[in-house]
Amino acid sequence: MDLGLKDKVIVVSGGAKGIGEGVCRVLAQEGAIPVILGRNQADNQLLADDIAKAGGQAFCVQAELSNPVACEDAIKAVVKAFGRIDGLVNNAGLNDGVGLENGCYEGFVKSLHHSLVHYYLLAHYALPYLKASKGSIVNIGSKTAETGQGNTSGYAAANGGRNALTREWAVELLKYGIRVNAVIVAECWTPQYAKWIETLANAKEKLAEITANIPLENRMTTTLEIANTVAFLMSDKSSHTTGQLIHVDGGYVHLDRALANA
Repeated sequence: MDLGLKDKVIVVSGGAKGIGEGVCRVLAQEGAIPVILGRNQADNQLLADDIAKAGGQAFCVQAELSNPVACEDAIKAVVKAFGRIDGLVNNAGLNDGVGLENGCYEGFVKSLHHSLVHYYLLAHYALPYLKASKGSIVNIGSKTAETGQGNTSGYAAANGGRNALTREWAVELLKYGIRVNAVIVAECWTPQYAKWIETLANAKEKLAEITANIPLENRMTTTLEIANTVAFLMSDKSSHTTGQLIHVDGGYVHLDRALANA
């Protein structure tokens, strides 16, 4: 299916690895120009070069998004390069384990800056250009906002905020024809997930336990499956879809996980 994304300039935060990488690759395959936005310029450039080798286009912007000033500067860099922004995928974040019992004020606030505040700031600074293009926003979220996880108050709060902002922005931006949706992730295999699993003493057994409880096919969601949904939501093929929290999770959140082992 041609999603009609050719030459669309779409900013993807945390775009160099994991889900963001998958999104950038799919957007490029659809003819869009993903802007790979992340703190490590070497990683950004590596992906951009790989996309170019495959016949696509990409652009890199280095930014530490937990710094509010960097969010504004990043959007300015995109506009300087292209003169427009056609879409925004808010994706960057970190499940940093800032809990309630063992957490602190500073850690909690830092967690919100790592995983929520830049969602607002990037959208705020990109908004004049999204108005001009009638672009779309897709926020990547996590099951932790709905299911809880334990010992990750900051990340769970950030994801609750992502869900709330998705609905809030969908209402506020109706008058501009800007659609805002979220893709909610449960168990998706990424470098960050792999790094976390390896911190466990029984990593192999824990991974088997997790995948056994994913109802559809007892496997992890792939970054490509997330990315395909993001690309659809970014396109006019989803022209009457806004304010939605779409779970791409193999049924993990809403299906009875007892069915997985039935």
